[in-house]
Amino acid sequence: MKEFIVNILRGMVVGIANVIPGVSGGTMMVSMGIYDRLILVLTHFVKRMKEAVALLVPILIGMLLSIAVFAKIFSEILFPRFPLQTNLFFIGLIIGGLPVIYRKVKGNTIRIPQIISFVLLFVVVVGFAFVGEGGGSGADISFSAGNVIKLFGVGIIAAATMVIPGVSGSMIMMILGYYNTIIDTINSFINALKAFDIAAMLDTFVVLVPFGLGVVVGIVAVAKLIEFMLKKYPLITYWAIIGLIVASPFAILIMMETATVGIVEILTGVVLLAVGFVISLKLGA
Repeated sequence: MKEFIVNILRGMVVGIANVIPGVSGGTMMVSMGIYDRLILVLTHFVKRMKEAVALLVPILIGMLLSIAVFAKIFSEILFPRFPLQTNLFFIGLIIGGLPVIYRKVKGNTIRIPQIISFVLLFVVVVGFAFVGEGGGSGADISFSAGNVIKLFGVGIIAAATMVIPGVSGSMIMMILGYYNTIIDTINSFINALKAFDIAAMLDTFVVLVPFGLGVVVGIVAVAKLIEFMLKKYPLITYWAIIGLIVASPFAILIMMETATVGIVEILTGVVLLAVGFVISLKLGA
């Protein structure tokens, strides 16, 4: 029961991270200590069905809860009003996960391929942060075969980047021009569900069904790729993941929008960074 509750909490952190531009859900999975297990059960779901259900169900419950309850609070209240403190809290969560992943490479000689993988992925994440701007609120979602294919493709790309540590799926959706469209549709579905408005819920399916199918395909495809890389080139892969994670705080700060920063904001931000660090250490243990 304790593990079930802890996994719900882990899922909530991952869920919030996946809807906030600049914050990587994959990084949060690593920080929460569930990344390797998730990749394993996703790529061997049938063979490990009992283990997969025991792990995935509470994580999915946590993700759905956080998206329904907390994502709007973070995106519409905390980030606009307290950008530095909120971002530093997430940076604390990210940094707190580094000891978990570093143990995977500790004691091994660092060679040129590992250095290249670290630097390359660090540069990729920071580069995405510099070009990631605009929410894409005007994306065309009228029902047509072309738009269904587009939404399916966006779902694949978003899911793939959500699974990869260090890369923000929300940031990629902003670059593609679909971030606000998807978030608004999810909020519309939640509001329709609360009101039990069947017609309004069905209207959102035009967007959510093809996007959701793309998400499933993207997660499975990338999980297979990452499993292959971890088996064949474990040290290179882990150093690439470390590069992605180390780059994440820089990417978050680059994308952060704040007019003025005073001593109060800095002090409270540092405190929240420490809180995030401790939470990540505890949940990742």
